[in-house]
Amino acid sequence: MSIFILNWVFLLALFPVAFFWLRRAWRIYARRDFSEVALKRGVPPPDAERYAPYEMAINLVGGVVMAGVLIAVLGFQALERQDWIAVAGSTLWIKLFASFALSRQAHGLGPGRKKRAEIHADKKPAD
Repeated sequence: MSIFILNWVFLLALFPVAFFWLRRAWRIYARRDFSEVALKRGVPPPDAERYAPYEMAINLVGGVVMAGVLIAVLGFQALERQDWIAVAGSTLWIKLFASFALSRQAHGLGPGRKKRAEIHADKKPAD
């Protein structure tokens, strides 16, 4: 398999990546849906609303950069192969590491995390 085919596969994979990241940012901002904020093993933290702006910013920046790469490469042919691969690859890894770090921060580290989760779960809104 030639490198040329792999480049096209990577370029075409940017479409769903950009779509999902921008959709997650939209869900957090417009719909106030915090079910996908700072996931750890598929479960959001007990206080997901607190971390929602950070998760939205990470997804929005990543999605806009990926969409910009797609427009620059396919629409204007403004980036050379090495340039768009570097930008897209760096954005992909930085977004993944940032989301991972945010999820670990949101769920807490160390032995006190279960206590904090119980405290947040015990707080009930007043009727």
